[in-house]
Amino acid sequence: MTVNYQDRFIAAQAQLRDKPGDALQAFSALTHSTGGLCSEAQIRDFHLTTDKPSRLAGTELGEDAGPDPAELVLAALGSCQEATYRLYADTLGIPLRDVSVKVTGRIDLRGLFAVADGVRPGFRDIRAAVTIDSPASIEDIERLKAMVDRHSPVLDMLRNVTPVQTSLDLVNGAARPAAA
Repeated sequence: MTVNYQDRFIAAQAQLRDKPGDALQAFSALTHSTGGLCSEAQIRDFHLTTDKPSRLAGTELGEDAGPDPAELVLAALGSCQEATYRLYADTLGIPLRDVSVKVTGRIDLRGLFAVADGVRPGFRDIRAAVTIDSPASIEDIERLKAMVDRHSPVLDMLRNVTPVQTSLDLVNGAARPAAA
């Protein structure tokens, strides 16, 4: 089934203008360690297994039972870009036959394994190569890209600092540390 998202987009805009209190939506995921370095994530009614690769930094590590959590960040960026391209292409009246995104990120593993002070454990850089199949003009595609780059939620999260608070609950523990 082919869906044109223009009507849905316009309806969402109208709803958010009329009821701005509806704009702030909470998203959540629950994860639980299932043994070793594996984790089971529940996101709404979806379940996903994550793990570390079986070989990392030339040594045995995980069981390779699922994607690495860092790979999920890359997948989140790619799939968010694709959805945002589709949404804005339909809304702007730009024909879009297909869109795909190849996302790569580099991590300096010395940060994860605490072998070099000052080395971040996260991505050093991320590259997203978007491939579009469209008969539209280059000007329309550039206008579409600008809209997507401005309005993609995951791209925004990766480009800008998002405050993150962590807390720890100790089961049968003696203390409850304050949120960090």
